[in-house]
Amino acid sequence: MARQNYLFTSESVSEGHPDKVCDRISDEIVDLVYREAKKEGMDLWKVRVACETLATTNRVIIAGEVRVPQSLLKKDKDGNTVLDQSGNPAVNPSKFRSAARRAIKAIGYEQDGFHWKTVKIDVLLHGQSSDIGQGVDSAADRQGEEGAGDQGIMFGYACRETPDLMPAPIYYAHRILQLLADARKSGIGDAAKLGPDAKSQVTVRYADGKPKEATQIVLSTQHLDPSWDNKKVRQVVEPYIREALSSGGLAIADDCSWYINPTGKFVIGGPDGDAGLTGRKIIVDTYGGAAAHGGGAFSGKDTTKVDRSAAYAARYLAKNVVAAGLADRCTIQLSYAIGVAQPLSVYVDLHGTGRISEEEIEIAIRQVMDLSPSGIRRHLDLNKPIYARTAAYGHFGRKPGARDGSFSWERTDLAKALQQALAKAA
Repeated sequence: MARQNYLFTSESVSEGHPDKVCDRISDEIVDLVYREAKKEGMDLWKVRVACETLATTNRVIIAGEVRVPQSLLKKDKDGNTVLDQSGNPAVNPSKFRSAARRAIKAIGYEQDGFHWKTVKIDVLLHGQSSDIGQGVDSAADRQGEEGAGDQGIMFGYACRETPDLMPAPIYYAHRILQLLADARKSGIGDAAKLGPDAKSQVTVRYADGKPKEATQIVLSTQHLDPSWDNKKVRQVVEPYIREALSSGGLAIADDCSWYINPTGKFVIGGPDGDAGLTGRKIIVDTYGGAAAHGGGAFSGKDTTKVDRSAAYAARYLAKNVVAAGLADRCTIQLSYAIGVAQPLSVYVDLHGTGRISEEEIEIAIRQVMDLSPSGIRRHLDLNKPIYARTAAYGHFGRKPGARDGSFSWERTDLAKALQQALAKAA
């Protein structure tokens, strides 16, 4: 039986954290390619992006493999596409640089060591390897549907701890930083003097298996006024922390320990203070350590990459299992082989909270959703520029976008189909 009384901790990082700056730039590149492809009339199913970003003091390096529309390719004076050293079409770096600068500006970096106007940006993107591409493209010819872009395992999770069916510690850690970012960008009061770089951490006490109160709160946030000490920082941020927790109904323990900028001054932040890389915050991106992770990062990847699309599908399925009332907690694992369309395995764990067996749900899942990469992309409508918003504050537990179709994997529109499939099998 699962433990009922314990402490559990999760952390989040803000959009200005060095790694999150890189995630944002990589996902802006994904969105750029989808937007330009649609504008040009390119088949969106043929878009390919695997983009990694490195950021440090006044320097950003964007590298990876892409298949992009003509508008993003380098042309010679006669309008012909320039080829790179490998014989692939060479990309035109200008639009990629512009996308990166827009991202840095939106995050809020205008400091001497990292400024959106002056940072040097190197674009080292090149054409996708034909050996990798055949795993998707040639598989479609053989199987009638595209194969997975890589092998791997992906997990999805949902529980009844919060309205968005997310674990409480990561939910509140994200919420704190979101409120602080909104306050910073509002330009009102002392919160406007906070910097973009921040980390939060919340320890939740569980009683009878349910989140009861926060017992430890940690926040380190950049501030632009060098005269501030940690007492001043706490004075500025504490109201937002209390609002974040109270808005979700989590109490703060009477003896809660607060650690606000525990090392003292935090003026130098972002990539100027610490180098960043795409894909280093995969636990922050998912469930805060409360559920398993397959190991693959999301940002910078188009959705032929099952690291991203199948993780979204697994969350979607787990959330719908819980929303359908079939269990209070659900973990789903999917596994894939490169070039093979359908998952090699589907595994369900209801953690002893199920109203029906895991085996029955495993069968029903395959009946209600095509779990090939193309099936996932079609069902969740993923071939569109919706990924920059996922780069900070979690890929899960977000509100589905009514207009742009973002966070479609957070819908609970499959709950009824699952119930019907299980009723037929009974």
